[in-house]
Amino acid sequence: MTRTLLLLLFTFFSGASFSQTGIKGKLIDQSENNPLEYASVSVYQLKDSTLVAGMVTSQDGTFVIENLKSGDYYLLAQFLGYETRVIPEITISRNQMQDLGTIFLSPDQQLLNEVEVSGRKFTTMNQVDRQVYNSENFLTSQGGTATDVLRNLPSVSINAQGEISVRGTTGFVVMVNGKPTQSSPEALLAQLPANAVEKIELVTSPSAKYDPEGKAGIINIITKTGVTDGTFVQVNAKLGMPSIEPYDNKDKPQRYGADFTINHKKGKWDLSVGGSYLRNDINGRREGNVYTISGDTTTYFPSDGERSTDEKTYSGRFTLGFTPDESNDFSLGFYAGKKTADRTANILYSDNHAEVNGERLYSMQYYNENLRIRRGDFVLGSLDYKHTFQNKSQLSGSFLYEYTMLGGPTTNRNLGYPDTSIIYQDEYNTNDNPLHGTRLQVDYKAAPKPFGTLEFGYQYRFLNHTGDFVYERKNNETGEFELIPEFSSAVDLNRILHSAYGQLSGTKDKWSYSAGARIEIMDRTLDLTDKAGTVDTTYFYDFVKLYPSASLQYAISEDLKLKTSYSKRVERTTTFKMNPFPEREHSETLEQGDPTLLPEFVDLVEVGLVKNFGDNSFTATTYFRNVQNLVNRVNTIFNDTILNRIYSNVGTGKSIGLEAGLELNPTNWWQVFAGANVYNYSIKGEFDKQPIKTSSWIYSINANTSFDFGKNWEAQFAVNYLSPTNTAQGEDSRFLSPNLNIKKTFLDGRLSTTLQWLNIDMGLLPTNEQRITTWRDGEFYTTTNYVYEVDVIQLNISYTFNQLKNKSRFIESEFGEKEF
Repeated sequence: MTRTLLLLLFTFFSGASFSQTGIKGKLIDQSENNPLEYASVSVYQLKDSTLVAGMVTSQDGTFVIENLKSGDYYLLAQFLGYETRVIPEITISRNQMQDLGTIFLSPDQQLLNEVEVSGRKFTTMNQVDRQVYNSENFLTSQGGTATDVLRNLPSVSINAQGEISVRGTTGFVVMVNGKPTQSSPEALLAQLPANAVEKIELVTSPSAKYDPEGKAGIINIITKTGVTDGTFVQVNAKLGMPSIEPYDNKDKPQRYGADFTINHKKGKWDLSVGGSYLRNDINGRREGNVYTISGDTTTYFPSDGERSTDEKTYSGRFTLGFTPDESNDFSLGFYAGKKTADRTANILYSDNHAEVNGERLYSMQYYNENLRIRRGDFVLGSLDYKHTFQNKSQLSGSFLYEYTMLGGPTTNRNLGYPDTSIIYQDEYNTNDNPLHGTRLQVDYKAAPKPFGTLEFGYQYRFLNHTGDFVYERKNNETGEFELIPEFSSAVDLNRILHSAYGQLSGTKDKWSYSAGARIEIMDRTLDLTDKAGTVDTTYFYDFVKLYPSASLQYAISEDLKLKTSYSKRVERTTTFKMNPFPEREHSETLEQGDPTLLPEFVDLVEVGLVKNFGDNSFTATTYFRNVQNLVNRVNTIFNDTILNRIYSNVGTGKSIGLEAGLELNPTNWWQVFAGANVYNYSIKGEFDKQPIKTSSWIYSINANTSFDFGKNWEAQFAVNYLSPTNTAQGEDSRFLSPNLNIKKTFLDGRLSTTLQWLNIDMGLLPTNEQRITTWRDGEFYTTTNYVYEVDVIQLNISYTFNQLKNKSRFIESEFGEKEF
């Protein structure tokens, strides 16, 4: 019995040892020399054109079709936007694997004409399970970061606080070159130069092979790649002009930066080195008003003052790849960086007073100096290996380790006004949050079978995140800072995840399909201790969860496809949101978490179509998303002038909507790309024994139009708009950002300059500002308008020392950036 089992296992994993009958090959983009993933390959009998078998290509463009009978065949290779390639008269003998080698596909004639005249590539390409966007067509992003690329996508919206959401939710996972991370998109994407981004893939309903984290799906960042031997060197610089609007901020903003990428590929070796520095300050103001009701006392405290951010990012990256032969691929990577974000909120609280039955009790003014410094220093290391067997099955493994130091101090000083030498209260709180993360993953992809391709995998993930939170208040008599125990704590979080998946995918005639499931075992331990030593509590949470997924696509014709999908996902809670000890964010705000916070579980259903007409395209997707254990930030009254912000599970959130994208090329020199998302968002549940029931229609628009004036001159106007959005206790107002970009290239395209006019306002538009309003009947009402800098002028310069394509592939943060 044991020998039989061993023989079966050996046969399964090393099928290369046995002769097979079939066809194999590799599809390559002839214009870019890049592999074509998800291209369609079909085999027909030569005598009567009967379809015998078919499949889609893998990530490296390869395909293997087995179990064919001896005989004569022909092969069709097809991919959206490319001319169909026919390989005629293929004769196969018994026990022969016919290797067709590399098959080149050329862009169709309409696309070629467009490239010849305007030099512009497609903006959107729709694949079986994702939408792919070409970053080079978004001039607004050049010289910026990956965040600036994202804001152009139809599904994506970015508010005044810089929070990124996909179809109205902020929970999604970032991948870099297909490598999964657990990073906060706002922090991770802000460190990746837009100049290094080739494409962005949006996967809203991922399959079981991907980690289920992220309730809105996956955003995969593809860095610029190539397959040509040689050396690629690119240098980019950014310079921001002086501010047009002063906003009465203490310091003038500084905006400048530079990044470089060096990639050398020679034979079996591939070396990539990159570095970047970015200083990106934003001026602004904060105008607010808070009303609280406690018994028969009503307190009012309007405020106005500075709300600015000084942000510095340094990073260095190194990757070494070694491919000794076609069967083996090794990759070693390191990534280190330092990031600081200093948020200044110097606010004047004026005409503060309390009333009882309309009679004023007191009135005063005070000036609050508030500086919050957030840092994130990290070192990452990874090792990857992939082995390809002769029958094209693959076994791959990946190991990643991360050390990150998060934290930073916040100073909060309440001073007299206009005499700011008077000190009413001087407080200081800080935290050190070292994080250790480890991820180990093993995947096996079996050789393709007539019924499709089977994939299996296992992942182990360990996270240890500790925190030392110290809150001190200055004793005005002694001049010494004294510990405030009720606001000080030590936190120790350990989270262990084991997960395994199985998945089947394939094609049959005009159908493409995928189905699978992932099972996950999670064990979470949170230990909390206060600085007074009176509280030492450990919270345990564990579960076993199954995450099924399925997708189906039908090609009505080459230009019209219908698709539908289902996936179940999870949004895990961060350490910050589980720490119940309050942190002083502002003079009128405390912020704290909930140690019993449950993860959000998500069910998502999609139905969509893709229609191409000429070199134009239209996509539409309807979707329904149900979120259990919805996490929202809600408010309670701490005292008469301070609100307590708490992260809590408030109930169930449901979204039903329609997302549409349109790409038009009316002429050879004019292009229009527009996307819109309209959905109804409802929240139903309770918080603090009071019901929550809110519903609203929300929409967003991201659009741009581009003009090629010839002689290497190009211009693009873009607009991003987000409508008012309901929350568990209120509403976030609309957000508007128009931008204009003019680009000129020199020296056969090696040198390019882009002049950007960002957040166009001219004193006429409500640009780059957003009002956040919350209320609770009979208790409080708060409204704050965040007004950020408009009419920002920047110049970006990029120079490439040769014409080789960049093949840089860097690792990114797996754990720490999510907590930043």
